[in-house]
Amino acid sequence: MTATEQHDRYALSFTSGGLLVREADVIVSEYLRLLDWATVRQAVTQQNLLQARTTSSSVRVTRETIQRVSVLEDAELELFTDLSLTERCHLMWAAACRRYELIGDFAEEVVRERFLLMTPNVGNEDFERFMAGKSLWHTELDELKPSTRAELRRNAFRMLHEAGLLTKRGDIIPAVFSGRVQEALAARTPSDIRFFPTSLPIEVQR
Repeated sequence: MTATEQHDRYALSFTSGGLLVREADVIVSEYLRLLDWATVRQAVTQQNLLQARTTSSSVRVTRETIQRVSVLEDAELELFTDLSLTERCHLMWAAACRRYELIGDFAEEVVRERFLLMTPNVGNEDFERFMAGKSLWHTELDELKPSTRAELRRNAFRMLHEAGLLTKRGDIIPAVFSGRVQEALAARTPSDIRFFPTSLPIEVQR
């Protein structure tokens, strides 16, 4: 088995939509009412609950949002409806990192690492170096069109900005968690704290 065969292919469908917090508000509420993701998808698209301009965009955004929020535990989904906007943004960033290993790796290996090394910013060149390094094990990255690669980069940075973790100029903003969000993130193994620019330990707190 070669090195490239030892790694699952990255999911790379996060080319648009940003953090999808507003959409998650709607979809999580529907899920807590219906408790079935297939039924939620049907209800949201048929009733256009996301107020999309076209049916195709409604289907696309609904599918993408469900893919992300469905990685959250039921207890986290129940908590979600009671969270402030900042707390929801933190939880949705964690959800994006869980759903997309590429984003999680970039968050942990580049954004958090640069923060801990007191390197205060992240730019396009850092993303490209990260992608070049990962392509040694993930040949699917070499197959991307330049335009798709650029879209992935733009949306990753957009999500970081919407999560309150990066300025538009690329300056890293330390994550300041509420107690309940920190507890939810730290309860995971390994801890989802690793996806954030913070000096908090990533071991599970007992």
